[in-house]
This record gives sequence, C-alpha cells and structure tokens, in this order.
Amino acid sequence: MSSDALFQLGMDLDHGSSTAQTEEKLSRCLSPDGEGRKDFFCERDGVRYAGTHLIIDLVRAERLDDLEHIERTLRRCVEVAGATLLHIHLHRFTPNGGVSGVAVLAESHISIHSWPEYGYAALDVFMCGQTDPRAAIDVLKEAFSPGRVVVKEHMRGKEMNRWNAGSKRRSTVASVSA
Repeated sequence: MSSDALFQLGMDLDHGSSTAQTEEKLSRCLSPDGEGRKDFFCERDGVRYAGTHLIIDLVRAERLDDLEHIERTLRRCVEVAGATLLHIHLHRFTPNGGVSGVAVLAESHISIHSWPEYGYAALDVFMCGQTDPRAAIDVLKEAFSPGRVVVKEHMRGKEMNRWNAGSKRRSTVASVSA
C-alpha cells in the first residue's frame, strides 16, 4: 500500500507511530560544512532530495474563517515541525470569510486557502532541512476538527539526482505534464 493511501486512511500519521519512527531513522539531512545547518538537502532510502512537500486537504472542517485561530495554528505547525518562522501574512475574503495566506519559513513555507462555506481548506506544507513537516498534520486535525484529512507527499528535488548524473550544466529544459 502506498504512503498516500496510508495517509488517506489516517494510518501512521502520529509522530510516535512505527512508520514515523522508521522515517526518522532513515532520513538524514546533509550538511557539507559539518555545522548542522537546517537548509541542506536530505537523504532517505538512498535518495537525495530538497525537502518534503505535503499537500493537505481538510474536509468538513471548522473555524476556517477565524483569522486569529488560523494564525495561531500556523505558528503552532511551525513550532512542532522545528522550523523557523520569518513572516506570516493572512487575508480574509468577503463575503464568505475564506482565508488565504502563507507562513514564510527559513526552510520554505506553509500556505492555506479556505472555503468555510464548504468546510474545506487546502494547505501546502513544504520544508527542507532538519524539520518534520508531518508533525503539522496533528496540529491541523486538532485545530480544525476535519471529518476527513487527505495528505499527499512528494520528495521535492529528487529528480535532481537524475538530472545531475550527467553534466553539471544542461542546455535543455525538461518539461513535465501534470
């Protein structure tokens, strides 16, 4: 069963789960200067990548129009993930009260766009370095009480392994269709 399917089923999402513990043991961040900086590529199962990108859908969720609650939740997500907050910007739309915004991190970002009238929120959590973006999932579940959470995970930058296998500079640009 794929990791997407496990996330969709709500299995192994807890930080203390066996899957999470295995991930912690198999993932390591590389720091060529030995100073333990948090902004370097990581390695998991022999694959080098830039960072973990989670696409999170909250379905039948609550408090998606509460700007202050959303800001507190994003700050908590940053904290539990071990990331470094640089700036938060949120905007409330009228008349439905939906919120769109981003927490800009030293390690990348967390973004949200909510449709409170449908009980739906789309979140994007991308972090590199020695962070744990998956830790944000439990915070989001607690904060918004969704009836369903769908999480898709992508290891950003792993394609660079293939691209860099040849020359350092490539004159062609690869196009990918979605």
